Amino acid sequence: MSDQIIVATWNINSVRLRQELLFKLMTDAAPDVICLQETKVPDELFPGDLGAQLGLPHVLMRGMKGYNGVAIFSRFPITIQSGMPDWCAKGDCRHICAKMQIGNRQIMIHNFYVPAGGDVPDREINPKYGHKLDFIAEARAHFERHPPVSSILVGDLNIAPMENDVWNHKQLLGVVSHTPEETTGLNAWRNAGFIDAVRHFVPDNEKLYTWWSYRNRDWRASNRGRRLDHIWVSRDFRNGLAYYRILTNARDWDRSSDHVPVIIGLNL
Repeated sequence: MSDQIIVATWNINSVRLRQELLFKLMTDAAPDVICLQETKVPDELFPGDLGAQLGLPHVLMRGMKGYNGVAIFSRFPITIQSGMPDWCAKGDCRHICAKMQIGNRQIMIHNFYVPAGGDVPDREINPKYGHKLDFIAEARAHFERHPPVSSILVGDLNIAPMENDVWNHKQLLGVVSHTPEETTGLNAWRNAGFIDAVRHFVPDNEKLYTWWSYRNRDWRASNRGRRLDHIWVSRDFRNGLAYYRILTNARDWDRSSDHVPVIIGLNL
C-alpha cells in the first residue's frame, strides 16, 4: 500500500487571532501538513507550541508585523529550501518552500500568498495591481526555468482563474482577482509544470468557491464566492491524486476567516 499525505491550505487571516480554529481543522480533516497564509505575525511572536499541540510538531514560518506571512506545520520533519527568489525584491514574506522525506520520496512544498492587487485593474493608476502581475510573471518564469518534480504548490493565489471560479464571470471581468490579465498570468504559471488538483476532480462547468466577502451578511444566501485558494501538484503526481475537500462550513466557524481550508489527499 502506498503512503498517503493529506495537505491543507488556508488563509487564516491572523494565526494568533484564530489559532483555536486549527484544532477544528485537525478534527475535520486530519491533515499531515497545514500551510497558512496571512499569519500576520513576526517570527519571534509566532505561537511556538502551537504545532506540537496540533500534532504537527515541525513548523517553518516567514512572518512580519501586521500583514502577509506564511507558515507550514507538518507531521513529518521539514527543512527550509534555500535559494528561493525574493519575489519582486520586496522581502515581504509571501512564500516559503519546504522539503520533506516520506519513504524514499523527497517532496517540495511551496506555500504562496500572492498580492491582492488593490481595487483598480490598471498598473499605471494602481501600483499594487502592477506588483501582482509582476509577481505572477516572476513565479511563472521561475518554474519554467526549474520545472517542478514531486512538488506541491498551495496558497491564497488571490486569483479565480476559471469562469466558474466566480459567482458571475461577466460581472467580475473588470474586478481585480478575475481580470483577463490575472487569469492569463496565473494559468501560464500553472502550465509551467503543475496540475490544478481540485479541478482534477471537479468539472470546469461546476461552480467552486473558497472565499466569501465579509461584506455579505448572509454569505450562504448570496453565495457570491470566488475560488482564490488553490492546490497544484507537479505532473508526476497526477495519478496519485486521491481526493479533495473544500471545508465550506468553516466559513461559519466562530470569528472565521473569509477564506476556507482546501485539502487534498495524495498517494505517493
